[in-house]
Amino acid sequence: MDIEALMTQQGMRDWTDNQRDTFVNDAVQVRQLAQIIQARLALTTIEGDRAGAAGRRARKVSKRLAKVAHLLERAAAEAEGVNAAYRREVLELPARRARELEKKEARKQRLGIAASAIQDATAKSLSQSTATLHGAPGGNPQVNTVAQPQYVSPMPYPWPGQTTGQAQPIPSIGDVFNQEAM
Repeated sequence: MDIEALMTQQGMRDWTDNQRDTFVNDAVQVRQLAQIIQARLALTTIEGDRAGAAGRRARKVSKRLAKVAHLLERAAAEAEGVNAAYRREVLELPARRARELEKKEARKQRLGIAASAIQDATAKSLSQSTATLHGAPGGNPQVNTVAQPQYVSPMPYPWPGQTTGQAQPIPSIGDVFNQEAM
């Protein structure tokens, strides 16, 4: 088998046709064999058989051959699947990717006008918001210019730890803990 010839579309098609035909022919022969063996064993009695024992024995044997025929038919179907997967995933992939890229570019061009308008509106809104936040005149409905109310304490008198003037300095750790004990 020439692997280079197999890697072409016609080479893979020929190989899968050959495999499919082989498996299908083998499945037909195995099914015929199963029918012949079942008929022959059904007529063959072994000493000590009860009524119908030969028929049950024949069905058990032919059932296995029928399973072999079924697996050969599935193998033929899988051989066809190999060709389909090879064609779809290897041979047609570059063309499919090129079509998808063309669609994407066409969509970008079609939406390019709308996208640039949205980008311009966003840039204008952001620059207006930045100017308003830095104190430049101009109104922005997103910026709240209403002054926040001042907090009024419910306790009109000072509490014991409250300082009314300058704050006391924070003590050093050496003042809090005895350093000689270490």
